[in-house]
Amino acid sequence: MTAEQSNALDELREAIVRHEWDQFQRTNNEGGRAACQGNWPVFHQMRLAQFLTWEHPLLAFYAADLDEADHVGRNLVTEKYGRMMASTAPAEYAANIEPYIPKLTKDRAARQEQVITQQVSWASDFRARYPKLGEAMRVLTTAEDTPTATSFETYLRGELGTYSPATFDLYEAMIRERADADPQRNITEETLLNTVRLGGFSDLDEAEAAQQAA
Repeated sequence: MTAEQSNALDELREAIVRHEWDQFQRTNNEGGRAACQGNWPVFHQMRLAQFLTWEHPLLAFYAADLDEADHVGRNLVTEKYGRMMASTAPAEYAANIEPYIPKLTKDRAARQEQVITQQVSWASDFRARYPKLGEAMRVLTTAEDTPTATSFETYLRGELGTYSPATFDLYEAMIRERADADPQRNITEETLLNTVRLGGFSDLDEAEAAQQAA
C-alpha cells in the first residue's frame, strides 16, 4: 500500500467515525441526553479502534450505508441501540421499536448468529488471557444483560442488524477468513490492541499491567 493509499484509508475511517458521531448526536435517549454523547474523545477512540481492523471495501460499503441512511431518514446509531433493547427492554422494543425498523430475514439472522458466536468466543478467549482489561469491557453474553447493562453479544447483534446486505456479506467474509486462516487472529484482541495504543500504551501487556496496578 502506498503512502497515498494509506492516508486515504485513514481519512475514510475518520470520516466514518465522524458520521457515526453526528448520528449519535441525533439519538434520543429515555431520560434525556446520555453523558457519553458529549464524550467525543472516548467515542473516537473506541470506534476508530474497530475500524482499524477493517479493509477498504468493507469501510467503503459501510460509509455508503451511513450516507444512504441519511438520504432516506434512517439513523443507524439510533437503530443499533434500539435493536439492543430486544434483550434489555423487550416489552418496549416490541411495542415501540420493532414495528419501525427493517426486519431481518431468517437467513440473515442465522448468519449473524454464526458471526456472533465466533466473536463471543474470541472475546471470551481475550478475557481469559487479559483479565484486568476484560473486567473493563462490557459483560460478555446476552444472558448477562440488565436494563442498565448491555453485553458485548447484544451490542454486536444490534450493530450487525443495521448493516446493509452487501456490508454484512463483507463483514461475515472477514470474520470467516480470519477464523479459518488463523484461529489465533482474534479480531477482539486486534480491536483492543488498537484501543490501548490510541490510549497511549505500547501493547496489551503494558495496558494489562497498568490496570493491575490501578
